[in-house]
Amino acid sequence: MIIVMKQGAGKEALAEVKKQIRELGYKPHVIHGDTRDVIGAVGDERGKAVLQSLESLPGVESVVPILKPYKLASREVKPEPSCFELAPGVVIGGDRVIVMAGPCSVESEAQIVETALAVKAAGASVLRGGAFKPRTSPYSFQGMEEDGLKLLARAREASGLPIVTEVVNPGDVDLVAQYADILQIGARNVQNFALLKTVGRIDKPILLKRGMATTIQEYLMSAEYILSEGNRRVILCERGIRTFETATRNTLDIAAVPVLKSLTHLPVTIDPSHATGHAHLVPSMCYAGVAAGADGLIVEVHPCPERAASDGPQSLRPAEFAAMMANLRAFVAAAGKQL
Repeated sequence: MIIVMKQGAGKEALAEVKKQIRELGYKPHVIHGDTRDVIGAVGDERGKAVLQSLESLPGVESVVPILKPYKLASREVKPEPSCFELAPGVVIGGDRVIVMAGPCSVESEAQIVETALAVKAAGASVLRGGAFKPRTSPYSFQGMEEDGLKLLARAREASGLPIVTEVVNPGDVDLVAQYADILQIGARNVQNFALLKTVGRIDKPILLKRGMATTIQEYLMSAEYILSEGNRRVILCERGIRTFETATRNTLDIAAVPVLKSLTHLPVTIDPSHATGHAHLVPSMCYAGVAAGADGLIVEVHPCPERAASDGPQSLRPAEFAAMMANLRAFVAAAGKQL
């Protein structure tokens, strides 16, 4: 249920409604709007009719059922797009397209610092890099783990860019959160509900990638796990789904961008590198993503892709990334935004 407060209702009225929601066995989630507050009451669907009694409380305008199974992620609870800081001065969901760029894996201090400086010079706002790498094969490079996190921190110090990196294990969340500005949940962990709940309890933005075979509703339900634990700073990322097509690594579901934007208030980004698997296709997909309404891009960049420990074929060289960013500005401007 959504409890809509009257315009001008004070803190005391809001506190009383939250108290009553808890006493009825539900969990209140307050969404502060420009003119009024809305409270999402989340809990057992079978007894939600009892919440209708809250209409009698002072300050309550109406009590409305939420039709979508993903309550807190839906536009029913929050019609306007969410806009929040990833780091001081870096805001997603507003009038900027946020570009996150860097290598698939952190390999050395020289590699990650060189890449950080290059992507910043080209206009990126966030440095990406993998320290923990969930790989299909147990024999593939698994990442440098905490040593990789330390190198990312040095690259942040050298470049001033905030960092996004993946966490794969609930037990590593606190460790990764010590270093990272944004925590990424990869496609293989999109329905790792223990991990989703754990990152939902920390005060860090979460970049949640869509799974290879995850429907949009399933994807939004995964976001709901994070939101229901109290973390409202969730960024969605379409990174390609598995289809019958073999010309690309995955199939970038570009239509998912406007579909998600119509269903949820959460910011939507795309990962054209993992979607296509080929560096020469990445710029076109970036342009298409911006045209479709994406709030951000996450792009793999490596100073020497042929020597990369992972995902070299889909990584742009710094010069290629800079050229793509120069061309991207026209698409961003046409979308009514800025880099």
